[in-house]
Amino acid sequence: MSNGFLRVDGEKVVDQKGNTVILRGAGLGGWMNMENFITGYPGHERQHRAAMLQVLGKEKQEFFFDKFLEYFFIEDDAKFFASLGLNCIRLPFNYRHFEDDMNPRVLKESGFKHLDRVIDLIYTILDMHALPGGQNPDWHCDSGSNYAAFWDHKDYQDRTIWLWEQIAIHYKSNPWIAGYNPINEPCMPYTTPKIRAIDPHHILWLDGNTFAMEWKSFEHVLPNAAYSIHDYAAMGFPLGERFKGTPEQISSLERTFLRKASFMQNHKVVAWNGEFGPVYSDPRVDSNAAEINQERYNLLGAQLKIYDKYQIPWSIWLYKDVGIQGMVYTDPDSLWNKTIQPFLEKKRRLQLDCWGKYPSPEISSVIGPLAKFIDEVCPEATNTYPTSWNTQRHLARAVMETFMAQAFAVEFASLLKSFSMQELDEAAKSFRFDRCVQRKGLNKIMSEHAKGREL
Repeated sequence: MSNGFLRVDGEKVVDQKGNTVILRGAGLGGWMNMENFITGYPGHERQHRAAMLQVLGKEKQEFFFDKFLEYFFIEDDAKFFASLGLNCIRLPFNYRHFEDDMNPRVLKESGFKHLDRVIDLIYTILDMHALPGGQNPDWHCDSGSNYAAFWDHKDYQDRTIWLWEQIAIHYKSNPWIAGYNPINEPCMPYTTPKIRAIDPHHILWLDGNTFAMEWKSFEHVLPNAAYSIHDYAAMGFPLGERFKGTPEQISSLERTFLRKASFMQNHKVVAWNGEFGPVYSDPRVDSNAAEINQERYNLLGAQLKIYDKYQIPWSIWLYKDVGIQGMVYTDPDSLWNKTIQPFLEKKRRLQLDCWGKYPSPEISSVIGPLAKFIDEVCPEATNTYPTSWNTQRHLARAVMETFMAQAFAVEFASLLKSFSMQELDEAAKSFRFDRCVQRKGLNKIMSEHAKGREL
């Protein structure tokens, strides 16, 4: 039973009775905003859906995606979540569930169908993860490119504000909404007055800039607002240094967190870690997967101790996937995984996905010399936003993860070409909770830190 609307009180979130509520949970990525590494396809969601339409036809394509949405998060998932002591879902969604590019500003009420049933199960922060035009250069914006056109077209911005107005109208009286995360990576503060005019009650959770890591353009705080960092540690990924728990590594984790959260600490407002978490090794790829994964559990535990120290709310990335990062994941023997496994191996070899990618001498031998050439003949290229990316990362995003990845979309969809309706249902059912595998080491650590602990 809800204790009324949550609100910000200084550096805390409280309920209507003034009790402190520390929201801790996970992001439901890959569901209403699909991502390539989460479910296995290459490229961007829009390309995946278009390829599935081309290969399967309209009836089968619509059937598959509706079943996927139905099975991905159900009451059993919410019960499992609660059994770990977790109390909040960050729910990323794609604007295309509510509006078509060729029919703008006409609300698709069907977009609320699945959102509504999840929100009725658990505290939910609504996160618009993909905006018209794309708000950053990464795949999860579903723009189809590496160009963040959102910032250069007022109409994209106006459509986003309009859509948030419709969402606020729909949910303004629902106390199970823990708030609105208007834009994922980065923020557009001028959405807030329009939302506030309709819904003055719900918390606004605002991301920092440059992938929620810095606050250079933020000059003052807004009432009833919390501010979000994303605190991924490179030591949790295959290309990063391995975590050994040294004092230097642990000190680095805390320094990084404090740097990202300095705006919130200086202004005495709520700091929310909206995304963090390592990826996990597959024993089919790494012979020492168990050792690597234990190191990453240890890394996660070290981060969570820091978050306990500062008593912040958090939402780990990720709840469910095909075995990369999720708290639960599809069974390797499921119809979905057995069907796509050879393609996943191809994606890994060609580095078609950014997230969790492994070293590839083959790709480095292609991209590396070109990046070096560009840096030599055009030093200004190193100032391309995001400037935290080197030229090789920009090329990988533009060439491997965008241009080449989208060219594989039909090949991936063709893996399901011969499937009957029953087989499509079975493939989608691979994501249902009772068919999935629990990542017990991860879930144990999260449960231990779900309530926060005094050190």
